[in-house]
Amino acid sequence: MAPPPQVALLLETSTEYGRGLLRGILRYSRLHGPWSLVMAPGHLDQMSALGQGWNGQGMIGRVRPEELARVARSAKVPLVASSLSEALPMVSGEHYGEIRTDSSSIAAMGLAHLREAGFRKLAFVSFRDCHWALAREQAFLRLAADAGLECLAHRTPLANWMRKPHWMRSWQREQPLLVRWLAELFQSEPRQPVGLMACNDVCGREVLAACGAAGLRVPDDIAVIGVDNDEIICDLSSPPLSSVAMGTEAAGYAAAGLLDRLMRRQPAPSRTIWVQPTHMVTRTSSDVMAQEDSLVAGALRMIRERSREPIGVEDLARGLNVSRRTLERRFQATVGRTVLEEITRAHIQRAKQLLQETDLPVYRVAAAAGFGSHKAFHRAFEREAGVTPGKYRGA
Repeated sequence: MAPPPQVALLLETSTEYGRGLLRGILRYSRLHGPWSLVMAPGHLDQMSALGQGWNGQGMIGRVRPEELARVARSAKVPLVASSLSEALPMVSGEHYGEIRTDSSSIAAMGLAHLREAGFRKLAFVSFRDCHWALAREQAFLRLAADAGLECLAHRTPLANWMRKPHWMRSWQREQPLLVRWLAELFQSEPRQPVGLMACNDVCGREVLAACGAAGLRVPDDIAVIGVDNDEIICDLSSPPLSSVAMGTEAAGYAAAGLLDRLMRRQPAPSRTIWVQPTHMVTRTSSDVMAQEDSLVAGALRMIRERSREPIGVEDLARGLNVSRRTLERRFQATVGRTVLEEITRAHIQRAKQLLQETDLPVYRVAAAAGFGSHKAFHRAFEREAGVTPGKYRGA
């Protein structure tokens, strides 16, 4: 038998994004390989470490745009590149593919979460020297403007903290600038709560630290969300950071499938793999309802708190000590949806989280997401998500 193909994985293990891609690649290799996987744990500076004498059959790696042509020429093997810019200039030829993140969809999911929580004043913090971060910022600002919402942006130069030996000293110089900018968000009257999205979880964690230094209450004064759902970073934040979860494992699996085709010299339907956001993971940093109407805010809070159990409009009205008609009228006027639509949305959001983060069978997901029957869950989920629960989990 021929030896298994040797594949170099030049992906950082220090971030959830890289680890998610690696999990998907490993799953593909186990199912369709085996492959002999070569990798150097660490961060991003691994291309030069591969060496000129490497004689493998394929590569998947994060490649800086200025390095791509050199790497492609020196390796002379199929390469699927995870771009560090939003639009990596593809190398000519039939042996290269690309992994890209969908910035517009990421921004849309974060914006929807903050809008559903009632925020009308928004902010975005990104890294000054990162194409992907600026692409997310631009998408968020565009979507906010389309919705007629005020949105301000701040850029920090600290994208490469982990690569700098004196990153703490750099952060100590930068934090006062971020603190001052955050304080300025609240200088105008009337004082409005702010919903802020950071370009990723690392940035979001530092925003939370700056909020503490500025004396801002999270999430009451300002709600903060990140991107990637890196559980270690999110849970180590104070308070724990809400985040947009990404389908990196599915993308890693698809990237491995693309590389397999390229190594076998088979046609590929597409040479671009898209990393899509999958769901919003709500933690303390954004678990708040910024509604001026206290009745509506209370209803939204009860809906979120009871998303694990069956609940009806009458249950909410009794709990809030108002008539059903009053609740429905004020809710529709403020939120733009009916109470029942919001209840269903909260149940579906809970179900999506369980489908993505657990191995519970679908019928148990239905029960844990507050649906009275598997049939009702299946019907509501397909109507809201456009796919069945099983297909959503496998996407």
